[in-house]
Amino acid sequence: MKQWTKDIEINAPIEQVWVLFDSTPENLQKIMPQVVEHKPIKITEEMVGSIYRQKYKEGKRIEEYDVETLEYSNTQNKKKLNVGFTLANMFEITALYELNKINDNKTSFTYTVTNRPLKWFVTLFLLFATEKVVIKFLERVKNVAEM
Repeated sequence: MKQWTKDIEINAPIEQVWVLFDSTPENLQKIMPQVVEHKPIKITEEMVGSIYRQKYKEGKRIEEYDVETLEYSNTQNKKKLNVGFTLANMFEITALYELNKINDNKTSFTYTVTNRPLKWFVTLFLLFATEKVVIKFLERVKNVAEM
């Protein structure tokens, strides 16, 4: 298993950043342009256990998988969304998005992603995986939120 955790300060109110993770396809695509479809399959009242069917475009190939909400909290000063999914029957992935209000116009965003191989041969791919994708994602969220 491989895990990366990175954080960044965003010059935007916490609610302005949080709306990007609110599961509407339009907002999600702003920070995850490869997600071409994101539709609810099962929504729970407390959000934990909610499932969304996502389609992700990688080159010409489209992968389809179900994303489950594992953890969810939405308070005035702190917001958290933890989701998990299995990609191509090869990787079990979790993504944790944490937002903390620094002040009315500044938010701390922490992103933690774990990637667990489900087949022995894909373990080799993780040996060469870097945090570059994680850093790029943080910067995209920052740029979109600050616009």
